[in-house]
Amino acid sequence: MEENLNKVKIAINGGIGFGAKLNAKQLLTISKYLKEEEEIELTTFQQLYLEIPEEKAEEIKDEFESVGLVSYPVGNYVKSLRTCNFCKGEEAEGMPVAKEVNRRIAGIPVPFTLKVAYTGCPVGCGEPMLSDIGIMKVKDHFNLYIGGKSKGINAEVGCLLLENLTPEELYEAIEMIIAVYAELGKKREVFHKFVKRIGRHKMLDAINPILNQTV
Repeated sequence: MEENLNKVKIAINGGIGFGAKLNAKQLLTISKYLKEEEEIELTTFQQLYLEIPEEKAEEIKDEFESVGLVSYPVGNYVKSLRTCNFCKGEEAEGMPVAKEVNRRIAGIPVPFTLKVAYTGCPVGCGEPMLSDIGIMKVKDHFNLYIGGKSKGINAEVGCLLLENLTPEELYEAIEMIIAVYAELGKKREVFHKFVKRIGRHKMLDAINPILNQTV
Protein backbone atom coordinates (compact mmCIF):
# COMPACT_ATOMS: atom_id res chain seq x y z
CA MET A 1 0.00 0.00 0.00
CA GLU A 2 1.36 3.39 -0.94
CA GLU A 3 2.98 5.57 1.74
CA ASN A 4 2.26 9.24 2.43
CA LEU A 5 -1.36 9.11 1.32
CA ASN A 6 -4.20 10.66 3.28
CA LYS A 7 -6.11 7.95 5.07
CA VAL A 8 -9.80 7.64 5.89
CA LYS A 9 -11.19 5.29 8.53
CA ILE A 10 -14.10 3.07 7.56
CA ALA A 11 -16.05 0.35 9.33
CA ILE A 12 -16.62 -2.98 7.60
CA ASN A 13 -18.41 -6.23 8.30
CA GLY A 14 -19.89 -9.16 6.48
CA GLY A 15 -23.39 -7.70 6.43
CA ILE A 16 -26.42 -9.01 8.29
CA GLY A 17 -26.44 -12.80 8.52
CA PHE A 18 -26.13 -15.75 10.87
CA GLY A 19 -23.83 -14.10 13.41
CA ALA A 20 -20.77 -11.92 12.86
CA LYS A 21 -18.69 -13.98 10.44
CA LEU A 22 -16.07 -13.46 7.74
CA ASN A 23 -14.83 -15.99 5.20
CA ALA A 24 -11.28 -16.59 3.99
CA LYS A 25 -11.71 -14.55 0.80
CA GLN A 26 -12.94 -11.57 2.79
CA LEU A 27 -10.04 -11.83 5.25
CA LEU A 28 -7.54 -12.01 2.40
CA THR A 29 -9.05 -8.92 0.79
CA ILE A 30 -8.87 -6.98 4.06
CA SER A 31 -5.27 -8.05 4.60
CA LYS A 32 -4.23 -6.33 1.35
CA TYR A 33 -4.74 -3.01 3.11
CA LEU A 34 -2.81 -3.85 6.29
CA LYS A 35 0.90 -3.66 6.91
CA GLU A 36 2.48 -6.81 8.35
CA GLU A 37 2.64 -5.49 11.92
CA GLU A 38 -0.51 -3.36 11.71
CA GLU A 39 -3.47 -4.14 13.94
CA ILE A 40 -7.15 -3.95 13.07
CA GLU A 41 -9.77 -2.95 15.61
CA LEU A 42 -12.79 -5.16 16.25
CA THR A 43 -15.59 -3.16 17.86
CA THR A 44 -18.28 -4.41 20.21
CA PHE A 45 -20.80 -3.69 17.47
CA GLN A 46 -19.60 -6.37 15.07
CA GLN A 47 -17.50 -4.07 12.91
CA LEU A 48 -13.84 -3.86 11.95
CA TYR A 49 -12.19 -0.43 11.72
CA LEU A 50 -9.74 -0.06 8.85
CA GLU A 51 -7.80 2.89 7.45
CA ILE A 52 -7.56 3.08 3.67
CA PRO A 53 -6.12 5.66 1.21
CA GLU A 54 -8.67 8.44 0.83
CA GLU A 55 -8.12 8.90 -2.91
CA LYS A 56 -8.83 5.20 -3.52
CA ALA A 57 -11.62 4.86 -0.96
CA GLU A 58 -14.47 4.25 -3.42
CA GLU A 59 -12.42 1.80 -5.45
CA ILE A 60 -11.52 -0.16 -2.31
CA LYS A 61 -15.13 -0.14 -1.06
CA ASP A 62 -16.21 -1.57 -4.41
CA GLU A 63 -13.59 -4.30 -4.04
CA PHE A 64 -14.87 -5.09 -0.55
CA GLU A 65 -18.43 -5.22 -1.84
CA SER A 66 -17.40 -7.72 -4.54
CA VAL A 67 -16.44 -10.23 -1.81
CA GLY A 68 -19.50 -9.57 0.35
CA LEU A 69 -18.11 -6.96 2.73
CA VAL A 70 -20.19 -3.90 3.62
CA SER A 71 -18.60 -0.51 4.37
CA TYR A 72 -19.94 2.13 6.74
CA PRO A 73 -18.78 5.61 7.83
CA VAL A 74 -17.07 6.05 11.21
CA GLY A 75 -18.07 8.80 13.62
CA ASN A 76 -21.39 10.34 14.59
CA TYR A 77 -23.60 8.09 12.50
CA VAL A 78 -26.09 5.31 13.09
CA LYS A 79 -24.04 2.14 13.37
CA SER A 80 -24.79 -0.98 11.36
CA LEU A 81 -27.32 -3.21 13.11
CA ARG A 82 -26.03 -5.47 15.85
CA THR A 83 -27.77 -8.84 15.63
CA CYS A 84 -28.12 -12.16 17.41
CA ASN A 85 -27.03 -15.41 15.74
CA PHE A 86 -30.47 -16.15 14.23
CA CYS A 87 -30.37 -19.66 15.69
CA LYS A 88 -33.74 -20.85 14.32
CA GLY A 89 -33.34 -19.81 10.72
CA GLU A 90 -33.73 -16.81 8.48
CA GLU A 91 -37.50 -16.51 8.24
CA ALA A 92 -38.30 -17.69 11.79
CA GLU A 93 -36.01 -15.14 13.41
CA GLY A 94 -36.88 -12.30 11.06
CA MET A 95 -33.56 -11.85 9.30
CA PRO A 96 -35.20 -10.18 6.25
CA VAL A 97 -36.58 -7.53 8.63
CA ALA A 98 -33.16 -7.06 10.25
CA LYS A 99 -31.56 -6.62 6.82
CA GLU A 100 -34.16 -4.02 5.84
CA VAL A 101 -33.72 -2.08 9.10
CA ASN A 102 -29.97 -2.00 8.51
CA ARG A 103 -30.43 -0.86 4.91
CA ARG A 104 -32.66 2.02 5.99
CA ILE A 105 -30.71 3.41 8.93
CA ALA A 106 -26.99 2.52 8.85
CA GLY A 107 -24.85 5.59 8.15
CA ILE A 108 -27.43 8.29 8.93
CA PRO A 109 -25.73 11.34 10.55
CA VAL A 110 -26.77 11.89 14.19
CA PRO A 111 -25.53 14.05 17.11
CA PHE A 112 -23.56 11.14 18.56
CA THR A 113 -22.87 7.54 17.56
CA LEU A 114 -26.16 5.63 17.72
CA LYS A 115 -26.30 1.88 18.28
CA VAL A 116 -29.28 -0.20 17.23
CA ALA A 117 -29.58 -3.88 18.15
CA TYR A 118 -31.88 -6.65 16.94
CA THR A 119 -32.76 -10.01 18.41
CA GLY A 120 -34.91 -12.67 16.78
CA CYS A 121 -36.64 -13.93 19.94
CA PRO A 122 -37.25 -12.96 23.62
CA VAL A 123 -34.00 -14.67 24.72
CA GLY A 124 -32.38 -11.41 23.62
CA CYS A 125 -28.91 -12.59 22.51
CA GLY A 126 -28.47 -9.38 20.51
CA GLU A 127 -28.83 -7.36 23.75
CA PRO A 128 -31.47 -4.98 22.39
CA MET A 129 -32.48 -3.70 25.82
CA LEU A 130 -28.95 -2.42 26.50
CA SER A 131 -28.66 -0.50 23.23
CA ASP A 132 -29.77 2.99 22.26
CA ILE A 133 -32.56 1.46 20.21
CA GLY A 134 -33.47 -2.20 20.58
CA ILE A 135 -35.71 -4.46 18.51
CA MET A 136 -37.06 -7.77 19.82
CA LYS A 137 -39.08 -10.16 17.65
CA VAL A 138 -41.93 -11.75 19.60
CA LYS A 139 -43.78 -14.36 17.54
CA ASP A 140 -44.81 -12.52 14.35
CA HIS A 141 -44.44 -8.96 15.63
CA PHE A 142 -41.78 -6.66 17.03
CA ASN A 143 -41.24 -4.74 20.28
CA LEU A 144 -39.22 -1.55 20.25
CA TYR A 145 -37.08 -0.32 23.16
CA ILE A 146 -35.20 2.96 23.55
CA GLY A 147 -32.67 4.49 25.92
CA GLY A 148 -30.61 1.50 27.02
CA LYS A 149 -27.16 2.12 28.48
CA SER A 150 -24.63 -0.72 28.62
CA LYS A 151 -21.63 1.02 30.19
CA GLY A 152 -20.78 2.53 33.55
CA ILE A 153 -21.95 2.02 37.11
CA ASN A 154 -25.32 3.52 36.13
CA ALA A 155 -25.96 1.08 33.28
CA GLU A 156 -29.66 0.87 32.53
CA VAL A 157 -32.13 -1.25 30.62
CA GLY A 158 -34.06 0.58 27.91
CA CYS A 159 -37.79 1.22 28.20
CA LEU A 160 -40.46 -0.34 26.04
CA LEU A 161 -41.71 2.29 23.61
CA LEU A 162 -43.93 0.35 21.22
CA GLU A 163 -45.01 -3.27 20.96
CA ASN A 164 -46.68 -5.66 18.54
CA LEU A 165 -45.42 -3.77 15.51
CA THR A 166 -45.62 -5.04 11.97
CA PRO A 167 -42.41 -4.79 9.92
CA GLU A 168 -43.60 -1.62 8.15
CA GLU A 169 -44.61 -0.02 11.45
CA LEU A 170 -41.20 -0.94 12.85
CA TYR A 171 -39.33 0.66 9.94
CA GLU A 172 -41.33 3.88 10.18
CA ALA A 173 -40.99 4.11 13.97
CA ILE A 174 -37.21 3.67 13.93
CA GLU A 175 -36.78 6.16 11.11
CA MET A 176 -38.90 8.71 13.01
CA ILE A 177 -36.98 8.16 16.26
CA ILE A 178 -33.70 8.76 14.46
CA ALA A 179 -35.13 11.82 12.70
CA VAL A 180 -36.27 13.30 16.03
CA TYR A 181 -32.84 12.66 17.55
CA ALA A 182 -31.07 14.18 14.54
CA GLU A 183 -33.26 17.30 14.77
CA LEU A 184 -33.51 17.86 18.52
CA GLY A 185 -30.39 16.24 19.92
CA LYS A 186 -27.59 18.50 21.12
CA LYS A 187 -24.11 18.16 19.64
CA ARG A 188 -22.46 15.00 21.07
CA GLU A 189 -25.49 14.30 23.27
CA VAL A 190 -25.65 10.53 23.73
CA PHE A 191 -29.03 9.01 22.95
CA HIS A 192 -29.60 7.74 26.51
CA LYS A 193 -29.34 11.31 27.85
CA PHE A 194 -31.44 12.63 24.97
CA VAL A 195 -34.28 10.25 25.86
CA LYS A 196 -34.03 11.29 29.53
CA ARG A 197 -34.14 14.96 28.55
CA ILE A 198 -37.09 14.97 26.17
CA GLY A 199 -39.01 12.11 27.76
CA ARG A 200 -40.68 8.98 26.44
CA HIS A 201 -44.02 10.71 25.86
CA LYS A 202 -42.53 13.39 23.61
CA MET A 203 -40.95 10.65 21.56
CA LEU A 204 -44.33 8.93 21.31
CA ASP A 205 -45.97 12.19 20.27
CA ALA A 206 -43.61 12.37 17.29
CA ILE A 207 -44.24 8.76 16.28
CA ASN A 208 -47.94 8.22 16.92
CA PRO A 209 -49.25 10.47 14.11
CA ILE A 210 -47.51 8.14 11.65
CA LEU A 211 -48.28 4.82 13.35
CA ASN A 212 -51.71 5.90 14.59
CA GLN A 213 -51.25 3.91 17.76
CA THR A 214 -50.37 4.38 21.43
CA VAL A 215 -48.83 2.18 24.08
